[in-house]
Amino acid sequence: MNTRTLAIILAICMLLALAGCGKKPEPEPEPVEKTDPLPPPPEPEPEPEPYVPAGTNPLTGLPMEPEYEDLRPVAVMLNNLKAAQPQLGVSQADVIYEVPVEGGITRMLGLYQTVEGIELLGSVRSARPYFVELALGHDAIYVHAGGSQEAYANLRSWKVDHMDGVRGGEDAKIFWRDPDRRKNNGYEHSLVTSGEKILEYLGKEKFPTAHANGWSSFQAFVEDGTPVGGETAEHVKVGFSAYKTGTFDYDAATRRYLVGQYGKEHVDGSTGEQVSAVNVLVLETSTAVLDDVGRLRVQTTGEGKGTFFCGGKAVPIQWSREDRNHPFVFTLEDGRSLALGQGNSYICIISRKTSTLSYE
Repeated sequence: MNTRTLAIILAICMLLALAGCGKKPEPEPEPVEKTDPLPPPPEPEPEPEPYVPAGTNPLTGLPMEPEYEDLRPVAVMLNNLKAAQPQLGVSQADVIYEVPVEGGITRMLGLYQTVEGIELLGSVRSARPYFVELALGHDAIYVHAGGSQEAYANLRSWKVDHMDGVRGGEDAKIFWRDPDRRKNNGYEHSLVTSGEKILEYLGKEKFPTAHANGWSSFQAFVEDGTPVGGETAEHVKVGFSAYKTGTFDYDAATRRYLVGQYGKEHVDGSTGEQVSAVNVLVLETSTAVLDDVGRLRVQTTGEGKGTFFCGGKAVPIQWSREDRNHPFVFTLEDGRSLALGQGNSYICIISRKTSTLSYE
């Protein structure tokens, strides 16, 4: 081998050695799988607005379905003798009037802007002229069972739309004797009716069920009727007579007065609820005994003094009433109109001479 060939072979070997000592190529990176970004958490569903009827109950100032607000209310005579307890449907009344009758006992007139959904009402008792007058002040349809001779004369001469469980014709069919009450309370305390039966009869169109055009019984209501500057009145006692005392104890949790009578809670036998009211009004008036039975004449027109209770407070008020076909008007001592709290009312009409009122 000559020197030239050897030199070429050595050069090739050196080149190969240098190539083997070079940096190895880095491997290709593995492809990264692409993922979509996580969606944002869903926004919470907004709470639906509570449904509020578009109408207003003229007896309470609370919302009600518009179809009811122009109806004539139903006024039911409720027996309130101790032997007749429990009453039925009284806790569902929009307004309760309690007024003395003969012998120191009291009776109640329950007003209902609608009787729809009210299962039982009673026991139903007889009419007295001043209860008829109270019903007329609301343009109400009057429900009763019998009445004094004067009351019957008034029902005729005043052309009162009424349903009678004693001398009625077709209207008497809305009443029946409850067998349990007949057994436990006695025959005279067993006559009852129901919202369903009353509505069935009203559906026969014997008389108008809506107020005539132009009728107005305006009473102002506010959400909180607690009188400004009122005296503390969390426990109210109304002594109608030696026979009957009513109590009204304020419950701050519900902002209502809880009613008691005959030494215990006044409980509705139909609903099981204690009778209560947002507004309690005690109106003083004149009374007079008419006969040896002890029937009374009770003044419900004109004017007089009273006391308004709401929110655990009390203020003196004035009441006035133009005539039997107009509602009561209530004013504060400075002449401003009284605004009631939104809710039901319990109105006690007492003798300014023989009844008593105390509170603390």
